[in-house]
Amino acid sequence: MPAKKKPTPDTWNYESTVEKIEDILHLMESGDMSLSDLFEQFNVAADYLKTCDRFLTERRAQVELSIEHLTDEPDF
Repeated sequence: MPAKKKPTPDTWNYESTVEKIEDILHLMESGDMSLSDLFEQFNVAADYLKTCDRFLTERRAQVELSIEHLTDEPDF
């Protein structure tokens, strides 16, 4: 299987990445994969999960910062 290009931030989408993870899991659960392919797909899914985790961590930090700004008392 050829190496996949890493998506750029402009083209990456959380929801579609989660769908890809789910597709990989269904394929792995089907039992129709060789052990070599199973390990390869496991690594692909793990990379997708890391990317999703980074995305969620960054967004959580942005939300927390926005909340801080909303709750700050104005200096008059």
